[in-house]
Amino acid sequence: MKAPDVDSLIKKFLQHKLTLALAESCTCGWVAAQLAPAQGVSNVLLGSVVTYHGEAKQRLLGVKKKTLEEYSAESQQTTNEMVEGLHKQLPADVCVAITGLFGPGASETPDKPSGTIFVTVLLEGRAHEYREVLKAPTDKLRDLAADFIYSKLAELLDRRQNSPSESVKGS
Repeated sequence: MKAPDVDSLIKKFLQHKLTLALAESCTCGWVAAQLAPAQGVSNVLLGSVVTYHGEAKQRLLGVKKKTLEEYSAESQQTTNEMVEGLHKQLPADVCVAITGLFGPGASETPDKPSGTIFVTVLLEGRAHEYREVLKAPTDKLRDLAADFIYSKLAELLDRRQNSPSESVKGS
């Protein structure tokens, strides 16, 4: 995503008076880092937690050991628990969690190949779940994952703005 697109996303957050928190695994903080140059980001981004290892997911975000054992670290179930734990620790208006496979690994299967990401966006108490298989060389997957998250956030904020039943926050 180019800088003007990130600027546009941050402007949408500012217009909606919303804050953002991130829990990143496979992207290793890349989603937050790409937002850093955007004007106004300090009023939007509360923080980002990088939980690459399962133990970090458990200790910092409250992901259950059973979830990791039963579904793997790269699963929608894990991402859902990551976003719930993030919201408890850092109660932003919008919380995003991502995990996935960016290289061959133990949880890789034919239906979950390298490039598979799981994203959960928690917005106003509602979880929006996404599973996507990104196609690119390994060194480009973080960029594609960040772009995917930014586009989903922009879509959700646009939908929120265009919803006639939505009240204006803060009024």
